[in-house]
Order: sequence, then structure tokens, then C-alpha cells
Amino acid sequence: MIDEDIKKLDEIARKMEAGDQPLEKTLELFQEGITLVRRCTKSLQEAELKVKEILESGSGEFVEKPVG
Repeated sequence: MIDEDIKKLDEIARKMEAGDQPLEKTLELFQEGITLVRRCTKSLQEAELKVKEILESGSGEFVEKPVG
């Protein structure tokens, strides 16, 4: 999922950099991009938490803990 979001962000960035979109469309793209960035950030934070849990478990075993 995060891979798809990053690809979509790249596509949005290219469209915005081209500068050939009307202002309204550019704002829509910007809003969509912000939503995707927030979703990617959340996914990365969750992954980081899981890595910390693995490292802190001492045995290196993965123990699933609820996030939040």
C-alpha cells in the first residue's frame, strides 16, 4: 500500500511541477498529496514501532502488540 501511495505522490508532484493545471485542479492535487503524505507517515511510524519492539524484546522474536 505504501508503495502505491509513493507512486501516486510522485505522479502528483510531476503534474504540479508541470504547471499546466488550472489553480482549482492544482489545489485538489495538493490536498490529495497531503492526505497521501499523512498516510505514508502513519505507516512508517507503525513500522518503526514494530522494529523497536523487536529490538527491545531481547530475544529478537517478534511479538505483536496493538498499536495505539
